[in-house]
Amino acid sequence: MKSKTSLTLILFIVWIGSFAQSDQKYAAGVQQYIDSFQRTRQFPGMTVSFIVSGTQTSLATGWSDLEEKKLITPTDRMLAGSTGKTFFATLAMQMIKEGKIDLDAHVSKYLGKKNWYHRLANHETITVRMLMNHTTGIEEYYDLGDFMDQLRMKPFKTWKHEELISFVLDRRPLFPAGSQFNYADTNYLLLGLIMEELTGKDLYELIRKNILSPLSLNQTSPSTSRKIKGLIPGYVGDRSVFRIAGKTIDNGKFVINPQFEWAGGGFVSTSKDLAIWAKQYYCGNVNPKIDTAAMHEGVKANTGRDHLYGLGIQIRPSGDGKGYGHGGWFPGYLTEMEYFPEIDIAIAIQFNTDDFNKLGKHPRSVLLEILQVIAKAKQEK
Repeated sequence: MKSKTSLTLILFIVWIGSFAQSDQKYAAGVQQYIDSFQRTRQFPGMTVSFIVSGTQTSLATGWSDLEEKKLITPTDRMLAGSTGKTFFATLAMQMIKEGKIDLDAHVSKYLGKKNWYHRLANHETITVRMLMNHTTGIEEYYDLGDFMDQLRMKPFKTWKHEELISFVLDRRPLFPAGSQFNYADTNYLLLGLIMEELTGKDLYELIRKNILSPLSLNQTSPSTSRKIKGLIPGYVGDRSVFRIAGKTIDNGKFVINPQFEWAGGGFVSTSKDLAIWAKQYYCGNVNPKIDTAAMHEGVKANTGRDHLYGLGIQIRPSGDGKGYGHGGWFPGYLTEMEYFPEIDIAIAIQFNTDDFNKLGKHPRSVLLEILQVIAKAKQEK
């Protein structure tokens, strides 16, 4: 156990070190906010990165490993959950721009020859667009059957994509295709299968080549193994739907195999990379250019008041205009990234816990409070 004096010194060094390529006026206020929030709520740790007027600032507070008393740093990597859908959505939009996928074509055009396809809810009427905006009426696969039991009992198991789809086969649709919104990773697994079928290539490699490398998102990589370099442990709350609890890494290995997530998320990242990605993604500045207007056409979502969901984009109101972002959850981790075009600010935050009771509020609420700290400082400049 380190003394209080030495611990304070280390925290000060971490805080000063995070000012590299940053604006100290913004950094001081945000650091004060996150330090106070972490002390008050006593969750393990969090990182935050934001881009204002082309300058990026990355900060951290708390612990990356409670048992080892290891302080968290802005470069620590965490599982990013559903924010990874944005990479798969971008790859799909690139293929749409190139004429390889028709956004409004029926999914049967691409997957109809699969021997299981006719057993899928709404199989005759769902379109690619409906997959991307979660209006297919297809259920979430991981809530069904014995998937959770198998995931916990067989952490060494490598899941085949179509094996995951099998959990939703022969199920009644939740609603007619295109009539309502229901968020489900299943939709993006099907989208991934379409892209895999058309390219015959590994989608992670295509994402690396077409998106990650051109933007130098060097700390973002696939979560395809129980051992991931640079991944800090997460801490799972007592009410996890995965029915696991506590520290996510044991003897250097994740307690379950995150490989199953694939196109439903499937990446480990940092808040720094995700802040950069948020600004690039929601502005459409990825190569080749994609149809940003189509991505921003949202359907009414049940995630909050006046919330919309576009093509791999959550569109949500704020005091500073619409925010374009995406949240992510994976056992032990919470992520939010968002871009606010009216004030040209991008923010990403990550927590190494998924315990909402500890946080006392939704991660997006934390992001919006950080936004207000930054916006206030910006007005004073």
